[in-house]
Amino acid sequence: MEENKSNGRDEIYSAKVKAGKRTYFFDVKSTRSNDYYLTITESKKRFKEDGFTYEKHKIFLYKEDFNKFVEALNNTVNHVKNELMPDVDFTQFDQMREEAHAEETGATVAKAGSDSELKWD
Repeated sequence: MEENKSNGRDEIYSAKVKAGKRTYFFDVKSTRSNDYYLTITESKKRFKEDGFTYEKHKIFLYKEDFNKFVEALNNTVNHVKNELMPDVDFTQFDQMREEAHAEETGATVAKAGSDSELKWD
């Protein structure tokens, strides 16, 4: 008989973010005692001589740390956006994501003009 590999940790919710050669998975899981935690997994596809493999790194985040984690992440991202790269229009990446999604689904995306190149200076 096959052993249950989840060890009572049922997956409740999952979200996936594709980011170039990496994919991030955000999974909410439950324990046997009906407590919840979040796993954040980074998966990178690595090519080998005989095919490919996935390299995975995982973070476990427990409910008592949710607020601290989100606050630190927001503070760090805002520091990069506001202090280190204040001249970058980060909304341009949203447009790129919409275009990539449209390409995958065959939909069309209206462009806000012909000036859709990334601008770093």
